Amino acid sequence: MRGVRRREDFEREEHERLASAAVHSGDSRGRLHPEAEHAYRSSFQRDRDRILHSRAFRRLEYKTQVFVYHEGDHFRNRLTHTLEAAQISRTVARALRLNEDLAEAVVLAHDLGHPPFGHAGERVLARLMKEHGGFDHNRQSLRIVDLLEDRYPRFRGLNLSYETREGILKHGCHWEHPVPVPEATPQPSLEAQVADLADEIAYTNHDLDDGLRSGLLELEQLDGVTLWREVRARLVAQLGRVAPRVLRAQIIVAMINHLVTDLVEATGERLVDPRLDSVDAVRRWPQRLVGLSSELEKDKRELKRFLHRELYLHPHVVRNAEQAEHILGDLFESFCENAGDLPDHVREHFEADGEARAIADYVAGMTDRFAMEEHERRCGGAT
Repeated sequence: MRGVRRREDFEREEHERLASAAVHSGDSRGRLHPEAEHAYRSSFQRDRDRILHSRAFRRLEYKTQVFVYHEGDHFRNRLTHTLEAAQISRTVARALRLNEDLAEAVVLAHDLGHPPFGHAGERVLARLMKEHGGFDHNRQSLRIVDLLEDRYPRFRGLNLSYETREGILKHGCHWEHPVPVPEATPQPSLEAQVADLADEIAYTNHDLDDGLRSGLLELEQLDGVTLWREVRARLVAQLGRVAPRVLRAQIIVAMINHLVTDLVEATGERLVDPRLDSVDAVRRWPQRLVGLSSELEKDKRELKRFLHRELYLHPHVVRNAEQAEHILGDLFESFCENAGDLPDHVREHFEADGEARAIADYVAGMTDRFAMEEHERRCGGAT
């Protein structure tokens, strides 16, 4: 039919348009369980759509980024963070002639494994699972897409492509996983590297924005942060007198633009090396290729140190984290002692996955809201 673009057309266009070191969907290493290709979607477009339609993705709306959902309607949550990071990943991948669909799919899946209450929830589950194989959110994201999403009759999980799973895995697999994992290589694909940096740029800037909006951070504290100070001075000179909240918003926008532009330009200079003629060459490369210039990398690290010191360790954030650790610890122990209270779909995985792992999967999958309600019901809400 004239005018209709089929999967084969997308794959042909990729070979014409993308860089030689980019991942081409037609050259994917495939899925754990063979499936017929889709008529109108490439393999990575299909991965993206499966992630978007998953239950785990919907639950991100009520999972903490920095502030718990009931603290305000305008603070970021895991879902809005993921969408912001995905937008950045597409911009960077497009500018570098990489596979936008793959970079986006990796970002959309990268936080699926985060438990409720952000890193506080991750810490308590890591402690509780220390004798049962451990816990971290990258590992949990892979468990979700490989095993825990229950949507298909022939296999567990979403059966994503090798390359998307490689990007989710991030730092390699150092634990026992029930199904084969992508091979450990010095580097992942360029698209996975883009996803990693897009995530960092997104959370660094929007956590700063939310910290200022909340009042936990004051503008004066940022005078000593190079990136903020330089961008602010430039904008004040350009914009003149504007409302403080407009100036703050414009500074955040300008900081993201500055970081993304530098990331594209610095990475583009590295990618002109003629030895980078394939995805395998990227995987064998001794160091990361996607990254900021050395000067801006230094400024970004200064900003991250500021956020760690002044926001993530702020007494208000720490108090919420301590309460979250009590809630998840109480729930985990309660379910271990009363396994019969668990839903059937959790208990049916006891034999294959182990009781502790199945309970950790269940607790990690909770939203902040459900965990708080379940804690109130089972434990009386006391922390």
